[in-house]
Amino acid sequence: MNYYSLNKNAPNVSFREAVVKGLAPDKGLYFPESITPLEKDFFNHIEYFSNNEIAFEVIKQFVGDEIPEAELKQIIEETLSFDFPIVEIKKNIASLELFHGPTMAFKDVGARFMARCFRAFNKDENAEKVTVLVATSGDTGGAVASGFLGVDGVDVVILYPSGKVSDVQEKQLTALGQNIKALEVNGTFDDCQAMVKTAFLDTEITSQRNLTSANSINIARWLPQMFYFFFAYKQLKNKKKDLVFSVPSGNFGNICAGIMAQQLGLPVKQFIAATNVNDIVPNYLKTGVYTPKPSIQTISNAMDVGDPSNFIRIQEIYNNDDSFLKENLTSYSFSDEKTRKAIKKIKKKSGYIADPHGAVGYLGLKKYLKKNKAQGLFLETAHPVKFLDVVEPILNETIEFPPQITAVMDKEKIAVEISTYEELKKYLLDTK
Repeated sequence: MNYYSLNKNAPNVSFREAVVKGLAPDKGLYFPESITPLEKDFFNHIEYFSNNEIAFEVIKQFVGDEIPEAELKQIIEETLSFDFPIVEIKKNIASLELFHGPTMAFKDVGARFMARCFRAFNKDENAEKVTVLVATSGDTGGAVASGFLGVDGVDVVILYPSGKVSDVQEKQLTALGQNIKALEVNGTFDDCQAMVKTAFLDTEITSQRNLTSANSINIARWLPQMFYFFFAYKQLKNKKKDLVFSVPSGNFGNICAGIMAQQLGLPVKQFIAATNVNDIVPNYLKTGVYTPKPSIQTISNAMDVGDPSNFIRIQEIYNNDDSFLKENLTSYSFSDEKTRKAIKKIKKKSGYIADPHGAVGYLGLKKYLKKNKAQGLFLETAHPVKFLDVVEPILNETIEFPPQITAVMDKEKIAVEISTYEELKKYLLDTK
């Protein structure tokens, strides 16, 4: 399998090159040259396959022979060492829980898969040392830190906005040490992202450090997110009912992976991109004009993105045909006030505690189901314990720390404070 740049001005590359580079030389996102749907028989008998077997069938065409089959199966086994349960909330509405991994966020799957791909590549004695440079609005940082901790030949540098991630999220990306370094940026997530993008374009840095990204622009972080949607379908008791996924969306990597799963043959009627007030995509679907804006801080901070990187991949899947895209994708935006009310209502009606992102997904699903009949799943992308400062006051109750969180909360935060790109550049050049 080869990959091409969506900017269409760079050579096609192998899976390995696309993973190691992260971005193409023309700064475009990589996209697979072909997508071959899976056999119908696979879907007809999906409940008889293990999650590991499903994941192997889903990902193998995108990896090709870059990683030997036995090693790819081992990578999948290590990546998927936790559950992805569906929890019914009410009739036709259920939560797909993606937070049972080590950092209690959906990004654990992509980060673990990507880190293990690097481990496989670094067995080659000629492999160059790589610096994973990534900006995070919350959960990406912790998942990448955990996934890459101790991986030989890889340094990780994570930029995060000061005061705009939760205490738990901050500890998960600042307290691990070893090859994980955290830079606390005096600014927003967009500022962090802009610094990272500038560093990738800076030849002074790239001539001395082999940079790659570990957010969802990287194919090895993005493509494994397809797995969730297949695992959900496997668990459904009624597979003949129209299936709808509502995905809390910030950078649009997760929902784009779901749409890729649909391209592989997964029978999904509709995807709902549920956003907070950072409503670039809902506005685009209304007006036909894509207008990036500075991000606005909300209680669902991992979705505070003013220019979603992966939306261009969604457009590519639908051949840049807006009418085709709108047949498969609906998008709604919700305020913090509505999100708080949803958290309270879900708990009161069902006893279920949703985090702010899951609550936005729930709201999107509810709105869609008012006019459409379907079996709806919203993605619960992080454990509510990661947002105690939001959830506990809303519910007026204390949420107990799971073991994964307790393990990092007592560790010391170690972060370097920066305010400008020049400070990032100096750090990268001085610490190589």
